[in-house]
Amino acid sequence: MIFVNFKTYREGTGKNALNLGKILEEVANQTLVKIIPVVQAADVREMVQTLKLEVWTQHIDSVEFGAHTGAIIPEAVIEDGAIGTFLNHSERKIEKFEDLDKTNSRAKELGLKTLVFAAGLDELKRVVTLSPTYVAYEPPELVGSTEVSVATAHPDIISKAAEVAKGSGLPLIVGAGVHSEEDVRTSLRLGAVGVAVATDIVKAEDPKKELLELVEGFK
Repeated sequence: MIFVNFKTYREGTGKNALNLGKILEEVANQTLVKIIPVVQAADVREMVQTLKLEVWTQHIDSVEFGAHTGAIIPEAVIEDGAIGTFLNHSERKIEKFEDLDKTNSRAKELGLKTLVFAAGLDELKRVVTLSPTYVAYEPPELVGSTEVSVATAHPDIISKAAEVAKGSGLPLIVGAGVHSEEDVRTSLRLGAVGVAVATDIVKAEDPKKELLELVEGFK
């Protein structure tokens, strides 16, 4: 599986997000590899109305209905059709573990899948105790890189992360700098079930071509 994080790139916002989503759906249908667009909360409803893919949002907050200006409540994205949410991404870090626990719990109680990120093994060991749907190992120093990937820089840590995740019965996703067929193949060989990508696809001159290359890593 491939999670494609649209972030707040111009190429992944509004109408551009819809156009990119259609490309993801075309490749998913063509290759039968599960591809999940992870979009801004404001784009969830239209993405769900346009695509048949599983659509995720990039973040939610733990708050409930009330006076919480600017917060993203899980009930709102669920009503819009989101199936899951990222949590604790390095660009949207939840600093206190108890807050991460509360947010993950809120999502799970409402039926929203979660992928919780960890920057290293120590954090991953704490994250697996939350029993999210997926856990992710993503070293923040490589996020956005187009030259060095987690698979080339830290294959040993991917293997150890896979052991931690497997020990808790959780599927592992890896990300940060993933940009090639070999990155995907290596990640899967080391124990991951999928990858999380962003820049390589969203900022690509030809997103379909780039995505088709990544999909080759699943063969």
